[in-house]
Amino acid sequence: MSDLPPDLSSALDAAAKLPRLLVTSDFDGTLSPIVSNPSDARPLPEAGRALIGLAELPSTAVALISGRALRDLRALSSMPDAVHLVGSHGAEFDSGFSHDIDQELLRSITETLEEIASGRSGVTVETKPASVALHVRNASPSDGEAALAAAWEAAAEWDAHATTGKAVLEFAVISTDKGEAIDILRDQHAASTVVFFGDDVTDEKAFRRLTDGDIGVKVGPGDTGAGYRVDSPDDVAVALQYLLDARSGMRFA
Repeated sequence: MSDLPPDLSSALDAAAKLPRLLVTSDFDGTLSPIVSNPSDARPLPEAGRALIGLAELPSTAVALISGRALRDLRALSSMPDAVHLVGSHGAEFDSGFSHDIDQELLRSITETLEEIASGRSGVTVETKPASVALHVRNASPSDGEAALAAAWEAAAEWDAHATTGKAVLEFAVISTDKGEAIDILRDQHAASTVVFFGDDVTDEKAFRRLTDGDIGVKVGPGDTGAGYRVDSPDDVAVALQYLLDARSGMRFA
């Protein structure tokens, strides 16, 4: 088990003492290692146990905020009801959608992206309740680049919100992001501070929404607005366990 950066350990120690804590995390590449087949993704056991342990503490709320559809996030994460789930980049909460969905536009985007993917091995289309994603992780560089270029060209005709990620281009028919989801969760739980772990470019909007006293942790390389960084999902598991140990036994009014 690796050691955490000293500055992150100190920040987590301080967060553990605050009256109401909200712990949030992305799923893929953060709680779960990146895999070639998205349906094979699972949280690291140590990370999952620590997250559930935090959710069971008093005055502590825990949430996963993922780009995945809520139904898929629920199935793959296997989290109990104590852990809140937010899917589709902040569009899908346990209680329903955060905005109205343009179903006609969603169907049109899906059909176009399926045409683009057709005949290009490894290029796949994932339809979610509020968005459609074009995945090129398993495609050849030439097919992947061609598919993304075609999607960007088609997008000029859509009133949709494009988000780029690691080997994926996603089009949402509602305007929302993980940062907005954090704001909603913060208000719902009257959180004194927020801890958020994320690895992808889509997580940067969440990092930018964090305020003084919050803790944003970037997982892996790349430019980031997060104040802290760790190398891998294994380190996320260590950080979550560290926070659980630090907060366990605390008494809050």
